[in-house]
Formats: sequence, structure tokens, C-alpha cells
Amino acid sequence: LAIDLYTWRISTGLNEAVNEQVKSERLKAYLITNVSHDLKTPLTSIISYVDLMKREDIQNPRVKEYLSVLEQKSTRLKTLTEDLVEASKASSGNVTIDFADINYNEIVEQALGEFEDKISAARLEIIPQFPDHPVMIRADGRHLWRVIENLLNNCCKYALRESRVYVDITEDRENGTAVCTIKNISSRPLNISPEELTERFVRGDVSRTTEGSGLGLSIAQSLTKLMEGQLVIEIDGDLYKASVVLHSASPEAQTASKKP
Repeated sequence: LAIDLYTWRISTGLNEAVNEQVKSERLKAYLITNVSHDLKTPLTSIISYVDLMKREDIQNPRVKEYLSVLEQKSTRLKTLTEDLVEASKASSGNVTIDFADINYNEIVEQALGEFEDKISAARLEIIPQFPDHPVMIRADGRHLWRVIENLLNNCCKYALRESRVYVDITEDRENGTAVCTIKNISSRPLNISPEELTERFVRGDVSRTTEGSGLGLSIAQSLTKLMEGQLVIEIDGDLYKASVVLHSASPEAQTASKKP
């Protein structure tokens, strides 16, 4: 009887703790969403007025400089509020996932094309290594794009300048998965664990000399999980490696993709 009572108390305590945690997460998500929404309206107005002022024939160089700073900071704050909402939704699972058969090679190649200017500005060289046939996976194209976008953004911010970034796609037919791996050398010592890097508001740049919300990897991890995949971060000295593991498409979809 004493053992049963003890077990009941432990079970009750655990249930209460879980319920409190769920309530806390819901409240956090509610607050983030509402605060972000309240910030969005005045921010949109500020950005619009800055845009209108830039169209005026302003001669004073100092005023031009002020406008440029105002534009940069307001745009950054807008991005931060959008990231906050996305991180909150992704971590709580409040995101719609539309699975489809997707060519992994194609979506990564498109993302690299979109990032061409940023990659060039960061003085990085991309070394892509893809199979010569379509690698078909089951995923949500929109969310997968966001995952790859966040990983490439990280490279542009933190990779060592004048270095190479390796982007590989491989297949693990035994486990029925396909993997996109992005490897680069960090410009700063990575004195942080892979687990900490995917926590919200944590950044590899502890000195905070680069702009960013610290939400990119957290969003990427949450979205990958929602697509029933896995984001694996590995650190070896200054070597940083991120792998997006997703389920392969059905054999029928694989066969259809190879037909001319």
C-alpha cells in the first residue's frame, strides 16, 4: 500500500510538472506572437516613411547617413520579430506541413543560386558535390527551403573568409534517407557544444560582432523535426558541419524521377 501511494505521488507530480511546462510554453508562444504583432505595425510604418524620405532630394550627407542607419536597424528589428514568431510556431509544432516528393539536389542548387551574391560578398567558395541523378525525398518544400537558407546564412556570417564551403548530398539506401551536409571552417573558435548551438538565442559568435537573432539553427532544427527528419550539428575544433537528414521518397517516386 505504501509503495502504491509512493508511486501515485510520483506519477501525480510528474503529470503536474508536464502540465505546467505545457502551460508555460503556450504562454511563452502567446506572448511572443502578440508582442511581435504589436511591434510589426509601427515598424512597417517606420520602414515605409524611411523609404519615402529616401526618395526626396536630400543634400545633407549627415541626414542621408541617419536615414541609412534607421533603415538598417528597422529592417533588422523587423527580421528579428519575424524570426521570433517563426521560432515560436516551429518549436510548438504550430506549423502546417505539406509533404511532397522533392528533388533534394534541385532545391539545394536553387538555394545556392539565390545566395550567390551573399556568398561572393563573404569571400567564400562553394564546392558542391551532388549525385548525377535526382535524389528524391519526402518533405515540405517551403520549410526545407527555410532550413537550407538558415544554414547558408550561418556560413556567410561565421565561415572563415577566403575559405571553402563544402555542400554534399548523399543517399543512405539502407536506412531510406538522404542527407545534405554543409561543412566550413569557422572564423572564430567554437567554444560551444552542438546542443547549445541549436538553442534559441544562442550564437557561435559569443562576442556578438555579427548581426543575427540567434534563432536560425533553432528554427532549422524544429522545422526538420516537423518534417520527420533530423538536423545533426558536429564540431571538431574550428570545423563546423551541419547535416539535414530526411526520409527518401517512395521507390515509385525515385523511379519516376529518373525517366526522361
